[in-house]
Amino acid sequence: MPEPFEVLTMGRIGVDLYPQQVGVGLDEVESFGKYLGGSASNVAVAAARYGRRTAVITRTGEDPFGTFLHTALRGYGVDDRYVTSVKNLPTPVTFCEIFPPDDFPLYFYRLPKAPDLEIHREELDTDAIREAGVFWVTVTGLSEEPSRTATLAALEARARKDITVLDLDYRPMFWPSREEARRWVQQALPHVTVAVGNLDECETAVGEREPLAAAQALHAFGVKLAVVKQGPKGVLADDGTTATEVAPVPVTVMNGLGAGDAFGGALCHGLLAGWDIERVMRFANAAGAIVASRLACSDAMPTAAEVDELLAGEPRATGGPREATSA
Repeated sequence: MPEPFEVLTMGRIGVDLYPQQVGVGLDEVESFGKYLGGSASNVAVAAARYGRRTAVITRTGEDPFGTFLHTALRGYGVDDRYVTSVKNLPTPVTFCEIFPPDDFPLYFYRLPKAPDLEIHREELDTDAIREAGVFWVTVTGLSEEPSRTATLAALEARARKDITVLDLDYRPMFWPSREEARRWVQQALPHVTVAVGNLDECETAVGEREPLAAAQALHAFGVKLAVVKQGPKGVLADDGTTATEVAPVPVTVMNGLGAGDAFGGALCHGLLAGWDIERVMRFANAAGAIVASRLACSDAMPTAAEVDELLAGEPRATGGPREATSA
């Protein structure tokens, strides 16, 4: 029997076209770089940079951009056996504008429908899903059928085995309303052991923006580890007993768009390694900071040595019992 994947992700894939000129709108950009994109795919790439055996379940168009994505995944060390094509749907393309330090508008071209939302439950390798060290799904996969049914079926097959992660990844343009997103997120939460999201995403998922309250609301759905990203305040990780808050790593931001995916890949790596929560969060924070300081996403994912080098001078985290407030 083949060796199980250490990290298996399921969700978006596409081509990111990033401007090579910073600080100008798309109407003034003269040239673009072409990169693999999509949150689930980027998380798999990030984990592969740490030597993890990774794969992604997704779909592309039957076109040259789809061919490019297969080549890119293999080049990053990500197994592409579960990446299949869909006839008559183009591979998605995403443009962005880059206005450092904190303005990075995204323009998604996923019409008439993105192939990665055409994942069908009967096509899933449920054995691979059950046996993976980490199984990672995203909220975007719940936004349309048949991907919604496939995502929920994959989680049911997983049967809450550690480590099952839901990336709260709420994108308003993919949903008819926040309320509809909340409805389906709350269908998925009882099937996962880890939930990861920023303040807006937590509010969408459970109606809470205050970090500790959001973590507690996620625990009420059965989540074991709630990870709440707080932007300039860093990240809060709450395992139901202890809340640990880790400050952000200061860097000069070039493009913040890939930082969350870098954080996710590093989170997978640290949890698989069995590190304590503080170490996992510090490592993931630093990985995200490195990518934020670079132009691309997938191409920018760091190695463990690069993360360790950045962490060498960083202060330790604060934490304590859940009822205490982390400093």
